[in-house]
Amino acid sequence: MSERVREALTAAATRLSPDSETPRLDAELLMAHALGVSRDELLLARLDAPAPVRFEALVARRAAGEPVAYIIGTRDFWTISLAVRPGVLIPRPDSETLIEAAVRHFGERAPGTIFDLGTGSGALLLAALDIWPDANGLGIDRSPDALAVATENAERLGMAARARFALGDWGEGIDGPFDLILCNPPYVESGADLARDVAGHEPASALFAGADGLDAYRALAPQIGRLIAPGGIALFEIGASQAMAVRALIAAAGLESAVFRDLAGHDRCVAVKR
Repeated sequence: MSERVREALTAAATRLSPDSETPRLDAELLMAHALGVSRDELLLARLDAPAPVRFEALVARRAAGEPVAYIIGTRDFWTISLAVRPGVLIPRPDSETLIEAAVRHFGERAPGTIFDLGTGSGALLLAALDIWPDANGLGIDRSPDALAVATENAERLGMAARARFALGDWGEGIDGPFDLILCNPPYVESGADLARDVAGHEPASALFAGADGLDAYRALAPQIGRLIAPGGIALFEIGASQAMAVRALIAAAGLESAVFRDLAGHDRCVAVKR
């Protein structure tokens, strides 16, 4: 008798536990992908089905350190599902702190124009456009590979008419102002010891930012004042220990800032208002 899905999941979670912080979740996402169903359908209706043969190969890739998002080709973020692939940073729940801060800032209002610096997969821009259907946005990135993925995501989500993507170097040559600016720049110190699946697979250019992790903020701080519209806000993701340093760079540019924390209570977002 062939192995059932529930048995295969238990075995896979055990195999992945030495290398993953979420072995059961990883196994479930891989199984849902192998079956071609959602995780909800897997858990509600497929646990007693025969385990698909291809599941073992997917688990082996994960056990070797490949991120789940690259294996299955998608990652959920905020209210949307995004295509991701090697060469593009995988969106993380921590980055949703920026979206939460934007919603808090605008309240009953809505931003008309949105600018995403270092857009990657388009996660922040497209999540914001999903919240505010009358807004339009621009995403900038140095990576042609990232821009191809972001464009694909905008098309899949039906937002191609409202989201424009372009090759660029942060805010250089960009005419503002924008009501909402979102940015998840690289902020990891060059000597940092990262998890194997991150260090071995995700693009270094989207992770590392000099010896202290602040190089991107040094470039961004002098640009941001001219890009924020009156009544608008710029939101930057930061490392948990970087709030003081990033705020000092922003203050040196003549701007005031505030800090928002993520769900774990860590400093995660620096906000600059006009």
